[in-house]
Amino acid sequence: MQIGALQYLIVCPLVFLAGFVDSVAGGGGLISLPAYLLAGLPAHFAIGTNKVSSAMGTAVATFRYSRSGYIDWKMGAGCTVFALAGSALGARIALLIDDNVFKIIMLFILPLTALYIMRGHAFAESTEPYGFVKTLAIGSTAAFVIGMYDGFYGPGTGTFLILVLSGIAHMKLTEANGIAKVINLSTNIAALIVYLCSGKIAVLLGLTAGAFSIAGNYAGTKAFVRGGAKIARPIMMTVIALFFVKVAVELCG
Repeated sequence: MQIGALQYLIVCPLVFLAGFVDSVAGGGGLISLPAYLLAGLPAHFAIGTNKVSSAMGTAVATFRYSRSGYIDWKMGAGCTVFALAGSALGARIALLIDDNVFKIIMLFILPLTALYIMRGHAFAESTEPYGFVKTLAIGSTAAFVIGMYDGFYGPGTGTFLILVLSGIAHMKLTEANGIAKVINLSTNIAALIVYLCSGKIAVLLGLTAGAFSIAGNYAGTKAFVRGGAKIARPIMMTVIALFFVKVAVELCG
C-alpha cells in the first residue's frame, strides 16, 4: 500500500510516546494503534504494522530490564506459556461472545483499578515476597487469565500484568515490569508472525516507527529504573483514564 510523508509524521512521534509509556507502565498500544489508524491505514494493516514497531520496542525494553537484573527467566518462561495458552483461548471466546459485554465489565473494573493504584496497594514494596513456587503459581494463573483478556480484547494488557504481578504475586515492581515485558514480547512475536504470513503489514513504515519505538522504550526504561513507582503511578493512571474513555466512546458509538 502507498505510504506518504504525512503518515510518517503522524505515526513516528506518537509511537515514540507509546514506547515510553509502555516501558514504564504498559498500555502503549492505547497510543500507537490509534496513531496508525489516524494515519489512514486500514484496520488490519494498522494492527499488523503496530505489531512490528511494538515488538521492536518491547525487545529493547526486555533487554534493558534483563541487563539490570529485573527478569527471572524461569519465572518469565513459565508465565509466558500460560499467557500464550490464555490468549489462544481468549481469541476463541471472542468468536462466540459479543465484545460489548466485556467492554461494559471493563467500565466497572477500570475505576476500581484506579482506586487500587491511588491507595498505594499496587506498588507496596513492604509486602513480604512469596517463595518461587507460590509466586510462579500465582503469576502463571494471572498470566493465563490476563492472556485470555488479551486474546479476547487486548488494550492495557501490560498494565494489568504489572498490577497483578506486583500486587497479588508480591513481586517487586521492577521484577513485575520485567516479567510483563517477557510476556508481551512473546505474544507480540506470535501475533506478528500471523500478520506477516497474511501480508497485512506496511513493512517500511513499521520498521521506521520501530526505530522510534526503540528510542521511546529506551528512554522509558531509563526513567523507570531511576524513578520506579514515582513515575509509574501517574503514567499508569493516565493509561487507565485513556482506556476508560476509549471503552466508553466505543460503547456509545
